Amino acid sequence: MVSVEQALQIVLNSIQDFGVEKVPFIKSLGRILKEEISADRDFPPFNRVSMDGIAIDYASFRQGQKSFEIEGIQAAGSKQIKLHNSKNCIEVMTGAVLPKNANTVIRYEDVTIKNGITTINVESLNDGQNVHIKGKDGNMGDILISENTIISAAEIGVLATVGKSFVKVAKQPKVMIVSTGDELVGVDEVPLEHQIRRSNVFTLVSLLERLNIYTETAHITDDKPILKTKIKKYLQEYDVLLFSGAVSKGKYDFLPEVFDELGVKKLFHKVAQRPGKPFFYGQTDCCTVFGFPGNPISTFVNCLAYFYPWYYKSVALEVDVEMAVLAEDVSFKPNLVYFLQVKLKNKQGKLIAFPIKGNGSGDLASLVNTDAFIQLPDNNIEFKKGDTFPIIRYR
Repeated sequence: MVSVEQALQIVLNSIQDFGVEKVPFIKSLGRILKEEISADRDFPPFNRVSMDGIAIDYASFRQGQKSFEIEGIQAAGSKQIKLHNSKNCIEVMTGAVLPKNANTVIRYEDVTIKNGITTINVESLNDGQNVHIKGKDGNMGDILISENTIISAAEIGVLATVGKSFVKVAKQPKVMIVSTGDELVGVDEVPLEHQIRRSNVFTLVSLLERLNIYTETAHITDDKPILKTKIKKYLQEYDVLLFSGAVSKGKYDFLPEVFDELGVKKLFHKVAQRPGKPFFYGQTDCCTVFGFPGNPISTFVNCLAYFYPWYYKSVALEVDVEMAVLAEDVSFKPNLVYFLQVKLKNKQGKLIAFPIKGNGSGDLASLVNTDAFIQLPDNNIEFKKGDTFPIIRYR
């Protein structure tokens, strides 16, 4: 059995490189950017009007002029026109190029227009007001988005602005999620008294969809020859296999034997933690195997605590560890790291973790009432209110 720290280090030392692919920029939301995005021209690319109104030469106003004859209109999207007479003005629309020889924009709300003459109704103006100067946000060649950024709606807008119709992103792993056990039936079936519906596999599907990893699923009965035949095929076809169940010491927990017979190198089996202790982790030359315990909370916490960091490092994404303050005293006697379910509340700028007592690692319903796991170390049995510990969020 290894410690949580050892297990995590082993996982992080055995990452995979999934490669890079090009996708349409509009399909890249949530993906990991694998190139720098630079400005293809100045931002903005011209002196841009930022308010509907009139454009003037500020010098005329400074000299006391308040009324200006309208020479024309500069619409957004039209070529730049010229202010021919510095005593006149041009009507301008938001987003338009600032007319040549004009340098200041006064919004419509501050003027009166009558018979082609605009009168300014305010006493003071700033030279250059309501003009977004060319290159103010960035110059051509400036890096706008760094590599290894998670692409959000903000990045999508920038990609469109610089004309990046296709973008390089981290290729996602090909993942199969496998449930085992004769006691499991389909979601749409009515279970008998000795049966339960499959749920862990769909929890894992959802957890991976949060990472924009789309998966396939399978169910295998507790028959060793069948397990061996199907897993042999999966090891050849997928980058990652996630299992839920059949990795502990039960009479029908065949997976560790099957993995060994199929050449999966065991990197560890069992971690000094609760829940999720009987956790198997191994690899072949081309496939990584996560064997999670069958209890729902165990599967859930191990996916978050190990698969997530493994994936993040595989795609070179840096993720900060989040901390929270324990809201009440907690006692835990076993010499194990304790992933305790908590409800999170933000109070006066501090994240407070309120422990929620469930009914063990099989209590799937308890996850509905909590937000995260707080990780309590194995070097103590008493944890005091006000102490700070790492958390793993799931909402």
